[in-house]
Amino acid sequence: MNLLCSIVAILWAAPAALYSAESLKLDPENPHYFIFRGQRTILIGSSEHYSSVLNLDFNYSRYLDTVKADGLNVTRLFTGTYHERPGIFAPGFPFHIVDNVLAPKPESFLPPWPRTNQSGAVDGGNKFDLNKWNDAYFERLIDFVQQASQRGIVVEVSLFSPYYSDYLWAVSPFNARNNVNGIGNFANRAGALSLKDSKLVAVQDAMVEQIVKQLRGFDNVYYEICNEPYLDGVPLDWQAHIANTIVKAESRFQTTHLIAQEISLGGEKIDHFLPQASIFTFHLARPPNGVTLNYGLGKAIGYNESGGSDGTTDAPYRIQSWEFLMAGGALVDLLDYSFTVGHEDGSFVVPPKQPAGGSATLRRQLAVLHTFMNGLDFAIMSPSAKVIKAGVPENASAYALAEAGKIYAIYIGHGRLLKDKSVLSNYFVDRAPQKVSLTLDLPAGSYNATWIDPKTGGISKDETFSSRGDAQTRIQSPTYSEDIALKITRTLGS
Repeated sequence: MNLLCSIVAILWAAPAALYSAESLKLDPENPHYFIFRGQRTILIGSSEHYSSVLNLDFNYSRYLDTVKADGLNVTRLFTGTYHERPGIFAPGFPFHIVDNVLAPKPESFLPPWPRTNQSGAVDGGNKFDLNKWNDAYFERLIDFVQQASQRGIVVEVSLFSPYYSDYLWAVSPFNARNNVNGIGNFANRAGALSLKDSKLVAVQDAMVEQIVKQLRGFDNVYYEICNEPYLDGVPLDWQAHIANTIVKAESRFQTTHLIAQEISLGGEKIDHFLPQASIFTFHLARPPNGVTLNYGLGKAIGYNESGGSDGTTDAPYRIQSWEFLMAGGALVDLLDYSFTVGHEDGSFVVPPKQPAGGSATLRRQLAVLHTFMNGLDFAIMSPSAKVIKAGVPENASAYALAEAGKIYAIYIGHGRLLKDKSVLSNYFVDRAPQKVSLTLDLPAGSYNATWIDPKTGGISKDETFSSRGDAQTRIQSPTYSEDIALKITRTLGS
């Protein structure tokens, strides 16, 4: 047995013995945030298109090296229950993504089930056997999570996704046309993620149980029930069933993991959450209403797939990420199309007409955000809507976190949604030079103010000032464009 096989055998035999007995969890003192390896943590990522395990052509070691080097700490993967088809202009294909890594060549597609010697799958390959496990898949899954762990990267394992169109449902292993078991015999995708077909549900349960078993010892994993369930009417009772399957499977093991439930596009008050969920996530969360409306739930709130549909420039996604975390969120994870096969270092230049982007520059800007947040004792801070009394320009946003009377973090961004839906991106960033004069409500005392450029992390202005405690303290920014951050700290002895 060679060294690699020996390592895999050890991982399969006893992963629980190799890693922390305590996985990523909510901070018990402030469950809006995480604890990871003993440290209070905010998760910021720039994920490739979720294909690290299911696309054999994708070099995930190089990708993870890039994520680590860029100062980020979370990634997202799909399990193989959903994938896309090569080509960007096929009938019913809604995304038009150039060099889409979630659309592997048929011979490079690696799901949890093996192909058989029976031909006839829609993608031109042989059919799958849903009663057997694909050992190569689980070896790759374990190795990916292990390599992420070594780099301090948390992995969101997104177990399922809707199919969006029958064209995409046509190549799913769950479709009876693609498996030898006769399971998933639906005329269209309706019902594929539901409790209607007990045989298909049994296969889905078995897959969840097997993934949970294989990843049981890793501390850097959490499970998402279903990506974007709201876009294809995935029923809540099926989502609750999958959540229960995770909990039941983990009840046999020492380590348990957080469960995430995706709620909606944009932001809404959550009235249909699952009790098993500890993380609630939104897509297209601009403005970050999903945080502000649900902060009282006392759970971690995340922005998955920022970078999904607001054009290829960096500013929209930087602004949205800052807004979300400064509103009290715990997680932002960009969908980054600059990671492709052959460009696993994120160096692919995304074509301008693509609906979303990603770049090394944007990842560096996200690292600035990460550094800024880690420079705060954010777990003892909370969103503060009252600290800014006046001075925010029209069509700009302002969010603040505060430990009242001690430290304040303020962010001002000049990005907003447009009403015109005919443009490629209906998110507009005002790039004109700006200078703001803020009126702040601060207790009496002396303070230090540091203005920071979110694009570079550089200090644009540093000054001291005093407050009389009358809610009329004025402070003026340097000239900036697009956005600016401010950290205010009360000086010792004041």
